[in-house]
Amino acid sequence: MFKELIKKQQNLFYSNKTKSLKWRKEALIKLRDSILRHRDEITDALKKDLDKHPVEAFMSEVAQVLGEIKHAISELPHYTQPQKVKSPITHFMGKSKIYYEPYGIVLIISPWNYPFSLCLNPLVGALASGNCAILKPSEFSSHTANIIEKIIKECFDEDYVFVARGNHTVVDALFEEHLDYVFFTGSVQVGKIIMQQASKNLIPVTLELGGKNPCIVDESADLEISAKRIVWAKFFNSGQTCIAPDYLLVHEKVKDALLIKMQTYLKEFFGNDPLKSENFGKIISQKHYARAKELLNFDSNLGKVYGGRFDDEKLKIEPTLIDFGILSNNPALQLEVMRDEIFAPIMPIFTFSDLQECVTLIRSFQKPLALYLYTQNQNNKDFIINTLSYGGGCINDCIIHIANSNLPFGGVGYSGMGAYHGKYNFETFSHKKAIYESPKFEIPIRYAPYNGNIFGIAKQKILDFIFTRK
Repeated sequence: MFKELIKKQQNLFYSNKTKSLKWRKEALIKLRDSILRHRDEITDALKKDLDKHPVEAFMSEVAQVLGEIKHAISELPHYTQPQKVKSPITHFMGKSKIYYEPYGIVLIISPWNYPFSLCLNPLVGALASGNCAILKPSEFSSHTANIIEKIIKECFDEDYVFVARGNHTVVDALFEEHLDYVFFTGSVQVGKIIMQQASKNLIPVTLELGGKNPCIVDESADLEISAKRIVWAKFFNSGQTCIAPDYLLVHEKVKDALLIKMQTYLKEFFGNDPLKSENFGKIISQKHYARAKELLNFDSNLGKVYGGRFDDEKLKIEPTLIDFGILSNNPALQLEVMRDEIFAPIMPIFTFSDLQECVTLIRSFQKPLALYLYTQNQNNKDFIINTLSYGGGCINDCIIHIANSNLPFGGVGYSGMGAYHGKYNFETFSHKKAIYESPKFEIPIRYAPYNGNIFGIAKQKILDFIFTRK
């Protein structure tokens, strides 16, 4: 199905054209200019797919890609230079360097929740690194996939960048061909399948997955800032964000005050009826909406619900807070809403009295993609950062670490492997080729004979001196 396409891309890659600095820069500039020309079409597509407000769509999708392109164009001359590294004394007068070499044909599989940025951000890294690419956007966000395909066709020939449309059978067909790298963003379940398929031909992969991301508010936190930032981050994109805070752990001394402030900000952001607010989006599809709605189906005695209304026609669930009370031995922890990543505008809330309770709960899940801590206590900061393993996160904020190109973005364990953004985007799509250039001069200790004569004894003493001295 894709054999001819792969052959065309291989021919272009083997011509070495894509490796030239001039080619890479021109490709990125073409992509940037096309995005700017079609920015209104992009935000319109995101409105149709996810009912995103144009400002939110530009901020979370278009601006993210433009930022990656700007960084890549600026830093490419530096990134593409061989990196000099030190050589040990055994390599006296030799030269050691690391060359960043593109993999070749890269497959980028992107999700529906941020269908523009999570498709084109990794593409920026792939092109900056000198690769050819195949994009597989999600079929759930078809309007955005349409504009992506339009932009790519406007900028590039298919032997350089190609958009493959369709469902999972398209991915299956692509795995039948020779691929050099796979970059996947999506669920853990599908990530396992992708890794299994890639393993058949030992294709290296980056997996950007998800998880149950905890948000902790201790008794020292600034509650005004905490409430405002948590509400914004949780209900941004109607809760369909892989790094959104998934559940809230609040110190018992400040829970009531925080809840009041969160409800205040919900009204400020989305009005008295969020289901009618133009600032609040919808769930992507009927299938995903039905799943999210089912999470609200539990015994009312287990928790107090703030919100919980829904609109079946618009596929909207209003921002919903659920106060489940004390964390310790709470039966609500067995509910479906606490079993897996929520990915909807629903926020379970538990109270704790000691941070160790939070650590115990967080460790009962797989390692999360993100963790957020609101505190003014340095000891608590150090304790959480040094005790728990997670992809990344923020202190006294949520989700904005993703917008810093100087920070790597990626998961650990079940939440993913590999990282990208900024220079890490370039490195992800590059093989680090180690090259040692040897001088004519040499220390002949590496050559036989290694026997007990005077020359062998001298060699052993030299080796002892080099490697065993403190």
